[in-house]
Formats: sequence, structure tokens, C-alpha cells
Amino acid sequence: MSLFDEAFSLQQKMLKELSKAVIGKDDIKEALLLALIAGGHILIEGSAGSAKTQLARSFAEAIGGSFKRIQFTPDMMPADVTGFYINQPEGQSRLIRGPIFAHLVLADELNRTTPRTQSALLEAMQEHQVTIDRDSYPLEMPFMVIATQVFAGAEGTYPLTDVQIDRFLLRTSSHYVSSDEEKLILSNIDSIDEPDVQPVVTLEEIIRLQHLVKEIHIKPEIVNYIVAITSALRSDPDVLSPPSTRGSIALYKCSRALAMLSGRDFVIPDDIKHLVPLVMEHRIRVRPEAEMEDVTPMSVLTRILQGVPVPKPAL
Repeated sequence: MSLFDEAFSLQQKMLKELSKAVIGKDDIKEALLLALIAGGHILIEGSAGSAKTQLARSFAEAIGGSFKRIQFTPDMMPADVTGFYINQPEGQSRLIRGPIFAHLVLADELNRTTPRTQSALLEAMQEHQVTIDRDSYPLEMPFMVIATQVFAGAEGTYPLTDVQIDRFLLRTSSHYVSSDEEKLILSNIDSIDEPDVQPVVTLEEIIRLQHLVKEIHIKPEIVNYIVAITSALRSDPDVLSPPSTRGSIALYKCSRALAMLSGRDFVIPDDIKHLVPLVMEHRIRVRPEAEMEDVTPMSVLTRILQGVPVPKPAL
């Protein structure tokens, strides 16, 4: 089996295995796998009871990794995330590792806690290490943060800064299921309550795919297309805060992962168009006066994608 057949097969097996625990939401399941292969983190927005925790836990089980959930609250401290030292009777100190030490960490309701505690995740997400009292500890690989947040403006929330938002490779939304899916959930609730989710891939295979995805070919025309989209966002009159170069990098990395999971060794323009909302929407803010005219980040992205010329295939 070739690398690309292997990656495509992995996606199908993951979707099937995760469906034991969560009905529907295939778009989020695919986004989770996309972020994992691309070596990034994902932010999920949605209402309570929309299966975010169940999906994250099942995803960790399907890749054979350790899982920790952090329920963020306003009174949490950074040490509640990273860990701390305690003094032993014999005068030595012992490290108590925080929940950040896991392959997959669910940062639940991240915007419920203070910016100081939110920032405890930044080093782990960017550097794959944790510093506790000046001592640095590497995190096990693969490492991935799945963060959720309640709707902005809700009581007791602390909005994530642009720097924190920018650390998430992708953002997606978890909505309530359709009526047909809800009927299916009720009919299978006993098995869903205690799902038998089995690993369909090893951690070593995930790390291998994370390295091999870098071999996916991206033509110069596709690179120019990515840059043109980012440049158009920066010059759009309705955009107050455009994406940084990190946005272009995220689009580049995710497009390679999407191509691999689609069974291809090359990126096509449709990969970019599919990924722009997932990669760019959370990285831009529109001007207040534009918001009053019902302009949204998504409407800006739609307009940009319609206006930027799509690379033509070579004859």
C-alpha cells in the first residue's frame, strides 16, 4: 500500500471508528485528523451538549494516545495547567505534572479563564514544551490541543487575544445534529454511552505521516494563490485585523495534509478553497462600521475567493 493509499484508508477508518461514539459531524472529524497530520491545534466553537468532549476523547482513543481534559474556570491558575513542584520531607522537591502532559489535551471552555491562565497553553502549543520554575520539560509527540470556547460576549468570559487565536491551525463549529441524526442517536444511545472505540493507528504511524506529509508537492502557482488570498485580505477595506504570515503557513501546511488524506501527492486549488474558511476565518476581524452593515469574516472570505484568480492547470 502506498503512502497516499495508507493516508486515505486512515481517514476512512477514523470516521468509521469515531461514529461509534459520535453520530454525524464528519466535517469536524475530518478537521481533527487534518490538524493532527499537519501538526497543529484546533479550536471548536459550539453550544453545550454538542458532543465536543465525547468527540475529543474518542479521537484520542482512536489514535491510541493519552487524553486529558481541562475544564477552565475563572479561578484557575497557570500551575493548574502546567504542573508544579511540591517539597518532600527529605528536603527534595517532586514534580506534579499538570494535565498538559498528554498526547491530546481538551482545553474546554478556554475563554472562561483569565488571560494569564490562557497563556499557559501558548508555550506548549508553539514549542511543544512546558516550563515549570525555570525547568523545561518536552511534551510527548504527537501533541495536540483541542480547545473549545463558549460564544463571545457570554457572561464570565475572557476573549482570546489575537496572538492566542493565531496559534490554532484551524477553527470549526459544532452545531446541534439534524432531526434524523438525533433519532439515530436515541436509537443507539446504549452503545453510544459506552462506545468501544479501538485504536486504528499507532502513535508511531501518526508521527511518520507528520513527517511524510512534507513531501507533498505544491506548485509555485498554488503558493502564489495562497499569497494572493492573504494579500487580498490585508488590503480589503472591511478588514480591521488581517491574517499574519502564520495564516499563510497554516493554509500551506493544511493543504498538504488534505491532499495526503485525499490520496494525492500534490495540492490542487480546490484544497485551498476548501480550507480558507477553516484556516482564515478566526484570524480576521472586520471593522465595527462594516459589522453594522452585516459584513462578517465569512462574507469577506467568500468575496475574496470569488475575486482572486484561480490557478489554471498546466496543459
